[in-house]
Amino acid sequence: MSNSQFFIIILSDIIAIGVGIFAGKYIFKRSFDQKDKEAQERAAEILRNAESAAENIKKDRILEAKEKYLRLKTEFEEDANKKRVILQTNEQKLKQREQSMNQTMEQNKRRENELETLKTNLTQQLETATKRREEAEKSLQQQVIQLEKIANLTADQARDQLVDALKAEADTRAGSYVKSAMEEARLTATKEAKKIVIETIQRTAAEHAIENCVSVFNIENDDIKGKIIGREGRNIRALEAATGVEIIVDDTPEAIVISGFDPVRREIARLSLHRLVQDGRIHPARIEEVVAKTRKNIDDEIVEIGERTVIDMGIHGLHPELVKMIGRMRFRSSYGQNLLQHSREVAKLCATMASELGLNTKLAKRAGLLHDIGKVWPEESDLPHAILGMELAKKYKENPEVCNAIGAHHDEIEMTSILSPIIQVCDAISGSRPGARREMMESYIQRLRDLENMAMSFEGVEKCYAIQAGRELRVIIDADNVSDEKAGMLSFDISQKIEKEMQYPGQIKITVIREMRSVAYAR
Repeated sequence: MSNSQFFIIILSDIIAIGVGIFAGKYIFKRSFDQKDKEAQERAAEILRNAESAAENIKKDRILEAKEKYLRLKTEFEEDANKKRVILQTNEQKLKQREQSMNQTMEQNKRRENELETLKTNLTQQLETATKRREEAEKSLQQQVIQLEKIANLTADQARDQLVDALKAEADTRAGSYVKSAMEEARLTATKEAKKIVIETIQRTAAEHAIENCVSVFNIENDDIKGKIIGREGRNIRALEAATGVEIIVDDTPEAIVISGFDPVRREIARLSLHRLVQDGRIHPARIEEVVAKTRKNIDDEIVEIGERTVIDMGIHGLHPELVKMIGRMRFRSSYGQNLLQHSREVAKLCATMASELGLNTKLAKRAGLLHDIGKVWPEESDLPHAILGMELAKKYKENPEVCNAIGAHHDEIEMTSILSPIIQVCDAISGSRPGARREMMESYIQRLRDLENMAMSFEGVEKCYAIQAGRELRVIIDADNVSDEKAGMLSFDISQKIEKEMQYPGQIKITVIREMRSVAYAR
């Protein structure tokens, strides 16, 4: 190909490209102009729509403002009318009050005038009365002088004689009244009470065991004593340290004495000794092991005794700690009376008495069983056992009536339930029944002496004797100096003094004996 031809081809391509560029530019321009025109038309339409919407919104706002203005105007007018009515009403009330005050002031003025008149009249009457009283006093003095001359007595002497006569008559009448009142009370109030108590006692029976502060462990021969003591006493020291009791090994044949105030510890020591003697291996390590096992067995036995007791008594829902403390009662005694047997007996007495009186027997039995629960609390406490038992019952969510009965059975707190006096009475019945408890001979004799000396301190008492183990006091009085009426008063006064100054189980009967003897001789 020649150069001219090549040039022509290139030139034609350039021309074709230029024509294409020009045509594309023209077409693009026409498309851009068309889109620009459409955009302007759309913008104009949007502007027209916006102006129309703004006009509509403006009209709506104007209408809303007019409506709000009308509503506020109406409310203001209504409020103004109400206030106007209130003002008118208040004005009328003020006018009425002014009229009432004017009337009151007029009435007060009239009353002041009347009071002045009355005051004047009273002053005149008082002056007249004073004059009359002075005249009456003068006349009375003259009459007294004349009476003194006639009777040969002064006014003070006559008054003293009259007072003595009236006092003697009052004492006689008071004695008769007290005697009749007491007889009537005995006939009416005591009859049913005695019946209920006697029937309750007859329907209840229990076995009684005497517990001591020492236990005796029997052995087959005295050679075992040496093993128990150990080399230089190490075994017996280990045993005492582990159990908390005293082991007394003396010359008593075939016996070892276990001493301690806690009966549970004594029982642990007794059973531990029994197992050690049977096993034959007695040394400190073995002693600690056996005592630990025995203590675990005793704790299990205490729980079992408590559970068996509540099941036998038909009591449900007790806290496990209370059940455990009931089991500990088995190893505790009070004045020689086993505490668990005493509590069971009181519970039965309470249930029987509550049924006779138409009360809740379950609550009564529950309170009777728990009334001495404070005596077996293992920790030291300065509270009386009744208050401590009440606090424990409250702690373990017992019924408020049961708590009050426990706390009030020794009068430490006020009784707020009819159940409380029943618990107190049944506790006294169980404790004061002959054979239930023991007391030291010295304290027993001292109590009888105090009882007799207290009766001898009264004027007119010649002799007195405490009989029936201090349940009855017979007082012999001087018949010449003490009348029958005074004898009745004397028995009442002695009983009151005994109640205030002495502590004793059950009740004491005071019998005052007045005997009149007339002796003459025929010769």
